[in-house]
Formats: sequence, C-alpha cells, structure tokens
Amino acid sequence: MDTRVAVIAIIVEEDDAIDELNRLLHKAAQYIIGRMGIPYRAKGISIISIAIDAPQDVISALSGKIGRLKGVSAKTAYSNVITKSE
Repeated sequence: MDTRVAVIAIIVEEDDAIDELNRLLHKAAQYIIGRMGIPYRAKGISIISIAIDAPQDVISALSGKIGRLKGVSAKTAYSNVITKSE
C-alpha cells in the first residue's frame, strides 16, 4: 500500500487523556518516524508533534481517534511525498 509523509500536531489540555493518547501512538509505532513533546507548564498544556510515514487511511484514522479524545486537539499536515508500494 502507498505511504505518505505527514505531521500530526497535538495539543493536550487535560492530563486524563495522556494514557489513551500514548496507547494510540504505541499502536501506530511502526509508522512513526519521530515524536517531539514539549510540556508548556506555564499554560498547563503539552504540545506534541508526530512525524509519520503511513498509508493515508492509517494517518486519517489515527488523527481522528486522537482528535476525539477529551481535552485533546489534533491537526494533520500532509506532504506530497508518497512512496508507491511494489
């Protein structure tokens, strides 16, 4: 299946969502290129960016599941870098 490179930007406003967020990211670990997390303690939030190379439907599903978590916002930016499957 073709894969696409994307970045998922995540803002966590409620700590109760962190365990479920980490579970979702762990399930997608095979596709994750890298992850950067920044705790913004002064504002009480965490800012996370996920670089991912996965099939389009996997990226969309992961982003949707993350965005449905209470106290979490997620946006995805897709690149035009697509790797064709053989």
